[in-house]
Amino acid sequence: MTVLVTGAAGFIGFHAARRLLADGKTVVGIDNFNTYYDTDLKESRWSILKESERFEGTRLDIADRPTLENFFNDTKPTKVIHLAAQAGVRHGVDHPHDYANANLVGMLNILESCRHSDIEHLIYASTSSVYGANLALPFSEHHSTAHPVSLYAATKQASEAMAHAYAHLYGFPATGLRFFTVYGPWGRPDMALFMFSKAILAGKSIPVFNDGKLARDFTYIDDVVEGLVRVLASPATKNEAWAHSQTDPATSGVAPHRIFNIGFGSPVKLLDFIATLEEALGKKAIIDFQPMQPGDVEQTWCDVTELEKAVGYRPTVELKDGVAKFVDWYRDFYKV
Repeated sequence: MTVLVTGAAGFIGFHAARRLLADGKTVVGIDNFNTYYDTDLKESRWSILKESERFEGTRLDIADRPTLENFFNDTKPTKVIHLAAQAGVRHGVDHPHDYANANLVGMLNILESCRHSDIEHLIYASTSSVYGANLALPFSEHHSTAHPVSLYAATKQASEAMAHAYAHLYGFPATGLRFFTVYGPWGRPDMALFMFSKAILAGKSIPVFNDGKLARDFTYIDDVVEGLVRVLASPATKNEAWAHSQTDPATSGVAPHRIFNIGFGSPVKLLDFIATLEEALGKKAIIDFQPMQPGDVEQTWCDVTELEKAVGYRPTVELKDGVAKFVDWYRDFYKV
């Protein structure tokens, strides 16, 4: 079995590919190495993956349809884990076309390549951001996602709809995973844990939005990958109990398509998160309280019931332990 991982030089893609290689799978990875954040970090992840003889890496932009189609024809992947995307909520305010190219055009190209290949299962990344203005907590796959509050969320919501349509039209199983604030070693530099660690160690202030009145469901990277690998081995099917008159978006009666949340299942207040990081670093933060940013939501909270029912797994790594592991990696990697 050959598994294609898109965005393999990215945070989640790197960890997913490394886990699959450790499990004895053959992995083909693609990444365009865009400059949204430090490419040296991506190169370091990539070099680790290339140490395996069962990894074949190609620098490729999923928005480049002819090249992507040729890649599928050459490598003939059995399963696809599609993680390549333009991430980040705030980046979309000033760079909207980055999201259209990666998350809409790129997603369409992946779906087209899958439908012309003998793909057993497509897993694609979605996000907790799709819940948008929904105030019903915890967030459930059965809730409506009709009111996104960021372009990033809107493109991911569109990706879910596109995947359902292709699963219906062409019959290949597709599963969307809504990730909740993933963190851990080799993480993205634009995310809070990374930025806060860098600033605190340098004695600089950290921006805390909405005057600290935020909460997030932080999910350790190993938990995300464990859930992903289990879902990969369990392709989506049509839900025979699904009635055509109902509007439940979690599964489908007309397509082998489904959605799962992956999150720890317990929101943490931002100021408590900072206190946990301070303890791990052994240094106090200088806090710069700022107003709410466009596209942000006040709280995320994952209902992980459906994932647990489907594959028998729910995240287990406590925030204190996960943050400590990140800090150990950060100090070692950056020699601080």
